Amino acid sequence: MTVTGNSRRSVIALALALTLRAGMALAEEPALTLRAVTVGEGAAATRLTLELFRWSTDAERAPLLTAIAPPPPPSPPAAAGPAGRGAPAAGGGRAAQAGRGGRGARGGAPASPVDRLTTAVKAAPTVGFLWSDGITGHSIKYAWRTPGVGAPDRIILVTDRRLGAHAPGWAAASGPLADADFTVLEFRLDAKGSGEGKSSLTANVAVDATAQTLALDGYAAAPPLLKVSR
Repeated sequence: MTVTGNSRRSVIALALALTLRAGMALAEEPALTLRAVTVGEGAAATRLTLELFRWSTDAERAPLLTAIAPPPPPSPPAAAGPAGRGAPAAGGGRAAQAGRGGRGARGGAPASPVDRLTTAVKAAPTVGFLWSDGITGHSIKYAWRTPGVGAPDRIILVTDRRLGAHAPGWAAASGPLADADFTVLEFRLDAKGSGEGKSSLTANVAVDATAQTLALDGYAAAPPLLKVSR
């Protein structure tokens, strides 16, 4: 009887410990919660909620940065051969053709930066979700913020789908990435957590080499898409 009682008490203690641990996990605050509403001419007012579990690590962000990085500079021309002509490339003429065509004479054109970024976004781990008026959420695959403390806070997120893809007129999408199968969002927030957000629906995407992050190219000139509040 004593052994049975001790075993029972051990099971009860373990169950209580697991319950407490689960409760603590549920009580953990998300890394970021933002609430926003769409703004701008021709955009129906749509409420959005963004919630991050965590920020992306440097290793998780690296493939997305590499995807749209400019190609390396071309190799210098080969030294002249005995007859005054350039030395043939290893493998004969096919090597030169592969260099110009990216995938060789038999392959198609090399993947565009948009295609490479799309692939990298899909492969990245989910670090949060974005919901719009109760519609099924978009996965957030990239999350970066200005390091340190200060205002305005700069936050950049990337979703795995184009915002408003199933809602014509949701936003006036006219930029070079308007039809891309992802959306880059860049926010500027004040110390109270209010501010605005812009997107790749109306702006191009580039690498901010100083901050080492994806960013909207020409953020200041892009029209606002979201009005943000905490």
